[in-house]
Amino acid sequence: MRLLIATDSFPPNCGGSGWSTYELGRGLRARGHTVDIVRPRPGVAVSGVAEYDGFTVRELAATAPAIPYVRNYFKNERLWTLVERDLALRLESGRYDLVHAQHVLTTVPAIRAGRRRGVPVVATVRDYWPVCYWSDLIIDPGSDALCPACTASNMTRCIRPRGGAAWPLALPMIPYMRANLSRKRSGLAGASAVIAVSRAIAGDLAARAPELAGTRLEQIPNPVDIGAIRLAAEAGIAPLTGRYVLYCGKLEINKGADLLVSVAKAAKLSCPLVIVGDGKLRGRIEADARTSGLDVRVAGWQPRPEVLAWMRHAAALVFPSRDIIEHERTGLLSSTAEGLAADLSRLLGDPALASGLGAAAHAHVTSTFDASAVVSRIEALYQDVMTSQRSGADRG
Repeated sequence: MRLLIATDSFPPNCGGSGWSTYELGRGLRARGHTVDIVRPRPGVAVSGVAEYDGFTVRELAATAPAIPYVRNYFKNERLWTLVERDLALRLESGRYDLVHAQHVLTTVPAIRAGRRRGVPVVATVRDYWPVCYWSDLIIDPGSDALCPACTASNMTRCIRPRGGAAWPLALPMIPYMRANLSRKRSGLAGASAVIAVSRAIAGDLAARAPELAGTRLEQIPNPVDIGAIRLAAEAGIAPLTGRYVLYCGKLEINKGADLLVSVAKAAKLSCPLVIVGDGKLRGRIEADARTSGLDVRVAGWQPRPEVLAWMRHAAALVFPSRDIIEHERTGLLSSTAEGLAADLSRLLGDPALASGLGAAAHAHVTSTFDASAVVSRIEALYQDVMTSQRSGADRG
């Protein structure tokens, strides 16, 4: 197959979505498929070409002013026109059999371009961007409850903690926010198939996006090269002597990063808490750390080899966000910040429990997320949607 992947993120400088896109492309290439990458770059002045591990990444420059809501419009509706035009020109040549859109910036324009040129498009959804303007379903960062529905009333509530003292000035943007979500869902509904990377996301798309009722929805996890990660992690030198607890990820509200220091304090953590990552909450976390009386070390963004080394040698990993853990089997799930503190204390104080959970998690990850199995499922989906589209064209 000749495949075009449209993605918001790609290595070497990226988060989990970029690395999983890379693993998908690498797996497909190993199976003999041709894979090209297109990536929009909002805020970058000049389009260009990047190279990574044999992939040529076509980068599309786009304007994105640093003004709340205005920036969102430029990164969505304005950007969609640019990306759709570029992808449609690429598809016009007839050299691609299928497009796979990877995230929020590229999905709607990829689907539009594919429909214009009669090329099937598969879209992967990794978070809640089709059903939440903030992509996280958090109505109030100070509450454990998720937003029940994206109504005008609930948008008024979710704007308050995000807008600070000036939040009333953002209320006139609610009609745009609702229209933006509607356009995203309607655009996503035009995909040949939608992949949700987790059971939770698949369930919320089914419940909160009625526009997708007639769209094929599959649950397939992100691909992970388990073997390569293990080798890289084992080769890494321990970055810190002694035991430590690790958080690794974006320092954002939807990751629960604002809870890290308070949870460590409630757990009476006696070893260092190491925080690897960066984001809007870094300043707040560092301020909390200074007054906590604990040994909290904010390492900031780190290259992937260093991240794997931190993970390999940690006594425990703590993630305040919702996750793929099976409670009491592959880890411990906590429903509140207080519960997370208690579970962290329990895990550190019970080596047999920690070892058992780790072994079960090891087996679960290998059987469920290894790239070879995941890419095989996605490849089969490609073949199926291409066959369906050809059959539809023949009937037409």
